[in-house]
Amino acid sequence: MRFEPFKIKVIEPIAITTKEERLKYIENAYFNVFFLPSNVITIDLLTDSGTSALSKYQMSAMMLGDEAYAGSESYYKFEESAKKLTGKNFIIPVHQGRAGEKIITTSLINRGDIVISNTLFDTTRGNFEFGGAIIYDIPEEHSLESEYPFKGNIDLNKLEDLLKKFERKVKLVVLTITNNSGGGQAVSIENVKRTKELCEKYNVKLMIDACRICENSYLVKLRDENYKNKTILEIVNETLKYADIITFSAKKDGLNHIGGFIALDDEKLADEFKNYLVLFEGFPTYGGMAGRDLEIIAVGIMEALDENYLSHRISQVKFLNEKLYNLGIPVMRPFGGHAVYVEAKQFLEHIDENEFPGQSLVIALYIEGGIRAVEVGKFMFKDAKYNFVRLAIPRRVYTYSHLEYVAEVFENIKKKKDNIKGMRIVKESKFLRHFTSHLEAIDNWHLKV
Repeated sequence: MRFEPFKIKVIEPIAITTKEERLKYIENAYFNVFFLPSNVITIDLLTDSGTSALSKYQMSAMMLGDEAYAGSESYYKFEESAKKLTGKNFIIPVHQGRAGEKIITTSLINRGDIVISNTLFDTTRGNFEFGGAIIYDIPEEHSLESEYPFKGNIDLNKLEDLLKKFERKVKLVVLTITNNSGGGQAVSIENVKRTKELCEKYNVKLMIDACRICENSYLVKLRDENYKNKTILEIVNETLKYADIITFSAKKDGLNHIGGFIALDDEKLADEFKNYLVLFEGFPTYGGMAGRDLEIIAVGIMEALDENYLSHRISQVKFLNEKLYNLGIPVMRPFGGHAVYVEAKQFLEHIDENEFPGQSLVIALYIEGGIRAVEVGKFMFKDAKYNFVRLAIPRRVYTYSHLEYVAEVFENIKKKKDNIKGMRIVKESKFLRHFTSHLEAIDNWHLKV
């Protein structure tokens, strides 16, 4: 859908700054865009997590929030929507997805256990590694520009080899849907089904990180002839029925600014998770969220299943992907569900991988146009295959003209990309370094672009 399937009712001013101001701001932020205050950002593509615009129905539902500590009426609405989405019997609310990951890790993971995934994203990886797990990411191998429709899949041959090799040391197989670190790519239902068959064969639980399950299901509908006549909810349900454990960050396809849940059918395991829930998050009928957020998510889950909304959502990602591709910018193809991924090493081929070309491009985008993006490459993941810069598009926030502007900034950067050099870390955190590290621009290249 080429136009927005909504009317704008409330507006938020956008910061318009000069290049001289942005140079000062980025230096004060230690060349890490996570330290930039939002009021100096023109277009914020740092993340699609918790950045959605709320609908009038969600705003209305907020006023119905029951803030009771136990037995909140709002929880039961939230639970009903979550059960409809997942098809699971037990719904455990958490304040966001990583809180669910912590509960699962605390309950299931011991030091030396193995977790196998199509590719874990940052906090999921961080939680499992903090718990002592050894991680194997085994996505299918495809070239950057291949138009294969399901490049988010796990490699089933490698999966079975690892399950055979490590036998009972494998604690979980995890499918991230869509595959965020792998370029926001879709996962096919056939791949999920066959992954489940292997898990059953080797007596291993399958966990699905389903925070973008609605977007993945729309891509399945577009790209798999077997599902073109299915509703989005039918595709979601079929995908998730194969999971033993589901984590869901409602900051994505829940269309809220906070919240999430764990969903499963195993009552004994659910009770164990609830023990940690009370310790870490709160009582099982609020799980670290306010009643008003439970109400918003209950509505948001249903809105995320709407095909008109999803058509517009995915079309925006496609639009920016095609714009950059036509400019000769190396992007992951085909388009994914929530973001455009630029391969920074191919774009800035003169910069050594160890000098973080992705972070250099992130800095150049901010200096040139006030755009905030995020590096999803060697800076975020030391063993990353690609040096991605992710342009994550918030839901129902920006128009096509905003995305046109992003493409124009890339065009300007391309003209002077040879002036861009690498980055150097001067202060590094033990976990998830990309959030809090301090960097510097080698030879002060930022003053020359």
